[in-house]
Amino acid sequence: MNELTINGLTFEPYLKESEIMAQVERVASEIKADLTTPNPLFVCVLNGAFIFAADLFRALELPEAEITFIRFKSYEGTASTGEVTQKMGLTEDIEGREVVIIEDIVDTGMTAQKLREVLQARRPKSVKMASLLFKPASLTASVAPEYVGFEIPSKFIIGYGLDLDGAVRNLRDIMVLKETK
Repeated sequence: MNELTINGLTFEPYLKESEIMAQVERVASEIKADLTTPNPLFVCVLNGAFIFAADLFRALELPEAEITFIRFKSYEGTASTGEVTQKMGLTEDIEGREVVIIEDIVDTGMTAQKLREVLQARRPKSVKMASLLFKPASLTASVAPEYVGFEIPSKFIIGYGLDLDGAVRNLRDIMVLKETK
């Protein structure tokens, strides 16, 4: 894909679908090697992680694994609001289970920290996080994902589940906001 302009912002290609899929397979292998029980629970963080979660969950090839969904929100437009709010909660009993959170991106880490707190309170065997993208330079919380597809700079990106005010989640590639000169 070439440049794309949406809502007055221009984005350029950043990560191709083939690169993304290679990292999904690698992350799935790492997770699978670390699991100690046959029925882990994967918790997909909506809305952004749903595409990554689907690809990752299939790549794991674990017939007894389960997946569920939770929704937290911390972004408006191209920036974090600094507040994390839970929009949809977890209904499954996770006590004693291995839990893997699936995130699209860890930016400031505030959502990741809140997620871990919410899940740890329910006494799982373990809670780990897989994130397709991680911005270590933007991290303000004291939490980082155990499994990372790509470490990226602190730039705004879209595609492969990541949106701009709800749009462009369906792009197969990831695009980055073009810097103005």
